[in-house]
Order: sequence, then structure tokens, then C-alpha cells
Amino acid sequence: MRLLCLLAISSLLLFTIGCTHLVNDNWTGKDKVQHFIASAAMAAAGRAYGTHQNWNEARCRSFGLAFSIGIGAAKELYDSRAGGTGWSWKDFAWDVSGAAAGYSLYHATR
Repeated sequence: MRLLCLLAISSLLLFTIGCTHLVNDNWTGKDKVQHFIASAAMAAAGRAYGTHQNWNEARCRSFGLAFSIGIGAAKELYDSRAGGTGWSWKDFAWDVSGAAAGYSLYHATR
């Protein structure tokens, strides 16, 4: 599972390193809150799924975080297409921080 996460992150960086359709946006805004909350919810949902599958803690954590961050990356890749708004590293940073917060909050309540 750790190798899978490493490959996913490496692939994401490889695909986005040459992205020419970037957006120049702010660090704050309504869409950043939406990225954070959606990523937090997806990480918690992924963690809950792992719990219901009786996975160990490490596998639940990896799945919850990879699920949430993967969806965020897919959304940014969709935005970077020719007709999209452009790849936003700031949106992606909010996705990652939301995933970490969602997982942490779910874990703290168990």
C-alpha cells in the first residue's frame, strides 16, 4: 500500500510538472473552503470505509488519505484541460490539508 501511494504521488507530480494551463488565484476564497470541507469529508468517509472492512489502522489511514487526495488531484487535472479554469496548486494544497484534517477528526472521535 505504501508503494502504491508513492507511485500515485510520483505520477501526479510527473503529469503536472509540464502543465501549462495554470490559474493564478488567491489563497483564500469561497472555493478554498469548499476544497477543504469536501476533502475532509472524503478522507473521513474513506477512513470509515476501511473501518467497516475491518482493515488495520495503517491501511485505513492510507486509503482515506489516498482516496481524498486522489479525488482532489483528479479534479485539478480536469480543471487543467483546455477548456478548464486551470491547475491550481493552492486548491490542491487546500485539498491535502482538508484530507489531513478530516482523517484526524475522524480518528480523534474513535
